[in-house]
Amino acid sequence: MNPSSLAVRCQNVIKVYDTGGQKVTALNGVNLDIAMGELMMLVGPSGCGKTTLISVIAGILDQDSGYCEVFGEDLLNMSNQRKLAFRARNIGFVFQAFNLLPALSAAENVSVPLIINGMKRSDAERKAITVLEQVGLGERVTALSSELSGGQQQRVAIARALVHSPKLIVCDEPTSSLDHETGRNVMTLLKEVALHKDRALVIVTHDARIFEFADRIAEMDDGHIVEVKENYSAVRKIEHG
Repeated sequence: MNPSSLAVRCQNVIKVYDTGGQKVTALNGVNLDIAMGELMMLVGPSGCGKTTLISVIAGILDQDSGYCEVFGEDLLNMSNQRKLAFRARNIGFVFQAFNLLPALSAAENVSVPLIINGMKRSDAERKAITVLEQVGLGERVTALSSELSGGQQQRVAIARALVHSPKLIVCDEPTSSLDHETGRNVMTLLKEVALHKDRALVIVTHDARIFEFADRIAEMDDGHIVEVKENYSAVRKIEHG
C-alpha cells in the first residue's frame, strides 16, 4: 500500500500493562495499515487488545515500542501540547463509556471540540444542533446527559466525534446500546460523514449486524492481528469525493 495513501500505519506495536507487579501484554507486535477513505473494523474476543490499539492510534495511550503514524505524524514523539492540538484538529473518538460532561446539555457536549478549536460558542452550539439532528436527537438538544437513555447518550457521543469533521474517527462499540434500526442509521451516517478520500474510520465492534459497512475487517487475538479480510459483502453507497 502506498504510504502517501495511508491514514494510519502501525508497525510492530507493543504495549505492556503493569498491573500490581504482573505484566500483561495487550499488544504484541501489531502491524496494521489503514487507508484514506477506508472503514476498518477491529473484531475479536474481549481482552484481545482492540481498545488498546485504537487508544494508541488516537494518541490516548503511548506504545512501549514499535511505531504508529497517523497522517504521516509520529504521535509518540510529539510534545504533549502538540499532541493535544493534533488530536483536537484531526481525531474524533467515540468512547464506549460515552464520557459526556453531566453538567452540560447535549448540544453543549457536542460543541466542545469546536470550542477547543477556537470556534465562537454560539456558532459551535448551532453546528452541534445540526449534527444532533443528523443522529435523530433534534428534540433533545437541551437535555442533560442524565436525562438521556443509554442509546441517546451514545448518539450524543457520536455527534461529538463528528462535529469538527476530523480526518480520523475512532469508535469503540458505537452501536452497542442501539437497536438494530438506529444502529444502521448511525452507521450510514458515519460512512456518509466520515468516508472521503482524505479521511478514515476505525471501529471496534462485536456487533455482527454492522460488519457489512466495513471495507476491511481485522481480526485480533492475544494482542496480534490474526487476519485482515476484504469485506466483499459490504455495499459501498458512498462516492468518495
